[in-house]
Amino acid sequence: MRPNTFRELLAADKPTLATHVHSTWPGMVEVIGLTGMYDYVEFVAEYAPFDLHDLENFCRAAELHNLSTMIKVDQAPRSFLAQRAIGAGFQSVLFADCRSPEDAQECVRAVRPETPESGGIHGVGLRRAWYLSYGSGPEYPQALDNVVVALMIEKQPAVDRLDELLAVGGIDMVQWGPSDYSMSIGRPGESQHPDVRAAEKKVFETCLAQGIPPRAEIHSAEQAKRFLDMGVRHFCLGTDINIVHNWLKAEGDSLRNLLA
Repeated sequence: MRPNTFRELLAADKPTLATHVHSTWPGMVEVIGLTGMYDYVEFVAEYAPFDLHDLENFCRAAELHNLSTMIKVDQAPRSFLAQRAIGAGFQSVLFADCRSPEDAQECVRAVRPETPESGGIHGVGLRRAWYLSYGSGPEYPQALDNVVVALMIEKQPAVDRLDELLAVGGIDMVQWGPSDYSMSIGRPGESQHPDVRAAEKKVFETCLAQGIPPRAEIHSAEQAKRFLDMGVRHFCLGTDINIVHNWLKAEGDSLRNLLA
C-alpha cells in the first residue's frame, strides 16, 4: 500500500493544488505528473465514461509520478463506486449531491473500514491496491482511514443544514458547487447571482471556522485571489475539456482571421 501523499499534506496543514480530467487516458495523467506542479489529479467520474479497468490504469500512471488521486462519484451508487475506486488505488473520494447529515454519514461510512473504532462499512477486498494481502494486518484498515473524504456542498438543503452536516465525523474537505446550488434555488445558470455568492461565503466561512478545509475550483490563477483572501488554501485548477476547447477556439479564430 502506497503512502497517501494527499492525506500527508492535509495533516501537515499545507496547501494543495489539483487539476480535473474527464479523460481516463493514462498518458494524460503522466503529462500532468511531468509538470511537477500538482499534488493530485481528480478524475471527474460523475461526468465521464469509464470502466473498472480504467480506474486501475489511471492510478498506475499517477503513481509513476508520485501524484495522489481523487475520484468524483455520482450520488448513486456512490458506495459501490467509492469502494471500487479505492480498491483500484484512488486515495481520495469526492462525493456529489450531499443534501443532509445522513447523506454525509453514508459517504464517510462507505470509505471507512468496518472496525469498532471507525464504524465504517468498507470490508476486506482482494483488489489492486492490496493484492495478496487480502486485508491482513492493521495496515489495511489504516489505509482506509487515510483515504481523504471530500463532500460537494451544492444543494440548498445542504447549505441550510451546513452546521449539522459538517458535524458528521470523518469529513476531510468540502468543495462548493455554485452551478448545482443555483439550480436548486430556482436560478439555473446564475452561478454569480448575489444569493449564490452569499451561500458560497457562508460555506467557506463555516468550513474554515470548523477546521474543515474548503477547496475552490478555478479556471485561472488570477481567480484564486478572492478565495485566498477568505483563507482558502486548496485549489483545483482547470479542466482538460475546457482547456482544449478554449485553446482551439482562440487559436482557430486567430488563424481564420489570418486566412480571410
